[in-house]
Amino acid sequence: MQSQATSHILMIRPVRFGFNEQTAESNAFQDSQLAAQTKDIAQEDAQREFDEMARQLQAIGIDVMVYDDTVEPYTPDSIFPNNWVSFHASGRVVLYPMQAENRRLERRQDIIDNLAKRFHVDKIIDLTHFENEGKFLEGTGSLVLDRMNRVAFASLSPRTHPDVLAEFSRQTGYRTVSFHSADANGKAVYHTNVVMCIAESCAVVCLAAISDPDERLTVRQELESMNKRVIEISLEQMASFAGNMLMVKTEKGQKLLVMSTRAFESLTPKQIDQLDDYATLLHFDLSMIEGNGGGSARCMMAEVHLPRK
Repeated sequence: MQSQATSHILMIRPVRFGFNEQTAESNAFQDSQLAAQTKDIAQEDAQREFDEMARQLQAIGIDVMVYDDTVEPYTPDSIFPNNWVSFHASGRVVLYPMQAENRRLERRQDIIDNLAKRFHVDKIIDLTHFENEGKFLEGTGSLVLDRMNRVAFASLSPRTHPDVLAEFSRQTGYRTVSFHSADANGKAVYHTNVVMCIAESCAVVCLAAISDPDERLTVRQELESMNKRVIEISLEQMASFAGNMLMVKTEKGQKLLVMSTRAFESLTPKQIDQLDDYATLLHFDLSMIEGNGGGSARCMMAEVHLPRK
């Protein structure tokens, strides 16, 4: 059975980070007021937050492969590479269709070629042609993967289209569980990975965001059928990125649950105690990245599950 967590993580160091107007309409987690106040320091602060997170992950034993973004073309969201690519233990690399035109520019063949020096790349599955039809599936933002059981959870939204989801399933063999979720204001949640996180033996999920009772029950039952302990978070905690966690492991096998400080501070003592049973909790101050980018710790890490050469 494939491992749920890996010690190999791809991260993209920002060079022109900032508020992305092209994504703001569908991403309620972006803070336009903060963006206006921090326009002149957003890149500097985001780079500092990024560097500290990468440094601490490397220090604890994670193989963090950092690639610098390029000045041109302009890609303000390049710090979130998990949306354009995913890497699988089968040796497959999947490229995804992105809603925002400036996010499509983040895709970089040079990074895949560089990774191929260390890892086996057997096949590239290119789903980007769906952009021509206005249909999107934004990587492991749109998909929360249970890699152990080959099940993909997907909250349908303007960035997560059922047709692309079906094609992903056909080409990878993942079974899919789709549902609808919304925030406290009734707005569709833009990415599944802010609603839920699947770790090895537990799952953090905001079931309150899934208004349809049948869909809510299905998600819970699917997780429990895979022997995941379901740890529920509230809509308020989801808004603090408490669903945007990722389990990784050190090169010695220690399991870590990575999140932002904002997410960690939103958790109750009971939830922290529950999560501590499964992994060491690790959190970072990502306030500038979260406020301007509308994404958090999980979004910044693309797991490389490719087999080593």
